[in-house]
Amino acid sequence: MCKQQAQEVLDLDQLIAQNRRAIINILVAIQERYRYLPESVLAELADKLGMPLIEIYSLATFYKLFSLTPRGRHQIVICTGTACHVRGSEKLVDEVSRCLCLERGETTPDGEVSLDTVNCLGACALGPLVIVDQKYHGNMAVSEMNKIIQELK
Repeated sequence: MCKQQAQEVLDLDQLIAQNRRAIINILVAIQERYRYLPESVLAELADKLGMPLIEIYSLATFYKLFSLTPRGRHQIVICTGTACHVRGSEKLVDEVSRCLCLERGETTPDGEVSLDTVNCLGACALGPLVIVDQKYHGNMAVSEMNKIIQELK
């Protein structure tokens, strides 16, 4: 085992020790490190917890927060719930798609930006609402979205 892999195992052991009963917290920490949930790490986690791998996968696929494929360094999440939709969120989705040549759920080929949509972020009065790298942007307009896209490039 190379030194980097040994460090990853040590980190996983520490996460398990700190969160024995909080598997979601462990999955969040893994995803923060890798930007997705690698199969090899999930298999190791299942082994260390003495759980069937399918149970870990059922959690990882139930929550939209998790991804089993690599995500971009920058995350754009656009709310497409009713209030945001009425206020133009689809125009924002279209603009991001056009500017970055990607569709919902995709990541740019260079691994820099991922685009996702959600049905509701629970802040309807701020719609259309966009989250970029965990920072909320309310009442978003296409022109503001373009500025953010340029900053991410």
